[in-house]
Amino acid sequence: MPLRKPWASAAGSFSERDSLLVRAVLRYESDGGERAEFEGWGECTALPEPTYSSEYTAGAIEVSESYLLPALLSAKVATAADAAPALAAVKGHKMAKSAFEAALLDAELRAAGIPMADFLASLSRLGEPPKPVVVAGVAVGLHTSLEELLDEVERYVEEGYLRVKLKIAPGWDDTPLAELRLCWPDLVLFADANGAYAEMSPAEVAERLGRLDGHGLACIEQPLGDDDLAGHRELARQLRTPLCLDEALTSVASVSAALDMGACSVVNVKAGRLGGYLEAVRVHDLCADRGVPVWCGGMVETGIGRAANVALAALPNFILPGDLSASGRFFERDLAGPLGLGPGGTIPVPGGPGSGVTVSQEALRTFATWRRWYPAG
Repeated sequence: MPLRKPWASAAGSFSERDSLLVRAVLRYESDGGERAEFEGWGECTALPEPTYSSEYTAGAIEVSESYLLPALLSAKVATAADAAPALAAVKGHKMAKSAFEAALLDAELRAAGIPMADFLASLSRLGEPPKPVVVAGVAVGLHTSLEELLDEVERYVEEGYLRVKLKIAPGWDDTPLAELRLCWPDLVLFADANGAYAEMSPAEVAERLGRLDGHGLACIEQPLGDDDLAGHRELARQLRTPLCLDEALTSVASVSAALDMGACSVVNVKAGRLGGYLEAVRVHDLCADRGVPVWCGGMVETGIGRAANVALAALPNFILPGDLSASGRFFERDLAGPLGLGPGGTIPVPGGPGSGVTVSQEALRTFATWRRWYPAG
């Protein structure tokens, strides 16, 4: 799907979002012989190239066809809760696995008439109902021009967004953030490095990122490498701005280890990176128990993935605004919706069954480049 404008970060750049979608159809037959079908959708958040993580779209297709689908069909999996055990023998590939879990969850919740936000809240130990709206936020990619950056952010502020996350890298950090803060003193600002400072010496990183302490940032996200928890711990001790981890956190266990070390004090929750929405709820609860705020990260998803993220972000410990933007933020035509920006820079949590959004068959016909169907045996 063509993007409105090219997306650029330290993890790479692209002008088209090449995504793997999963469609699950659950068929039910009553004792009286009546039959019903319920369709669910999931989106694999892997990027077109293995730059954010080792996963990428073509690889997700390969592992899905060769390993994930045979395992799911062999086990006759029909619920999201059964997906992870059926796929446990396949190491890694969490983004691909998450897409299957999401599709199954969407289908079974549509069959039961339960909104995804309500279901995820029922799994949480906090025992609170989901929020009716979530605060929207936009992520802004790397720019070559300060003027272009300010023009783009101004459009988002005028639309009603209250939070902006700026992608940063050495040479594109202090000055743009200072300008954003000068122009919008009350804007919630994040900085996301995607590991861009990993090759600098610890002293250089601390000096460079220490300059950002004066800009009132909610957090600085993943400045160092994925596996450098010790480096993040030392950096966190030298900065006033809270450190957040993203790529380094792939499970409840890894989140717990990072918090124990003091490598971060804010957690970015991405269901795809964690292997699914069920694991994401467990991470949410762990962080709530530790008094650690979380926010919902994004991966330039279509409305299919974004709707599920909005449902996840309705949980109570998603205190900070996430990468949750309205339909049309990335794409001229989205695949699913509506997800509109409401009063106060918020997005209403879909209240319909499952993800609560409708997938456009016309858009699928326009954009789909490859299809394959695997009926149950």
